[in-house]
Amino acid sequence: MADLDRQLIGLLRHNGRRSVSDLAAELGVSRATVRARMERLERDGEIVGYTVILRADAVSMPVRGIMLIEVEGRAADRVVDVLAGFPEISAIHTTNGKWDLVVELGTNSLTDLDAVLRRIRLVPGITASETNLLLATPRSTRARL
Repeated sequence: MADLDRQLIGLLRHNGRRSVSDLAAELGVSRATVRARMERLERDGEIVGYTVILRADAVSMPVRGIMLIEVEGRAADRVVDVLAGFPEISAIHTTNGKWDLVVELGTNSLTDLDAVLRRIRLVPGITASETNLLLATPRSTRARL
């Protein structure tokens, strides 16, 4: 992927509604170039869509954490299916190394987080976990609020 494409995607990640004119001015290229790049990135499947992130989505769960989970044997699919039903979990990632899953979660309070962690640890197939609280997000590719 060309450097210009990476820069364009970075700008769109922060605001997918920016005008082509605004993007072109910031990138120092013509509107036609930006339009053509966006069309090609969409056609090639690099950009698969645009979305809206509501303030409520970003701040409704002020206590956020990352949970690293170890799963016994071949129970990963079963564990993922159960975890997908937790409304406090915003993302589940498979990974390599000591941990099998990385789970992003959020709650309204530390007490609520503690309760969710206890429920997650009771899921059959989970053998170990480690949780880290997210204190601040100085940089993200998600929308800026």
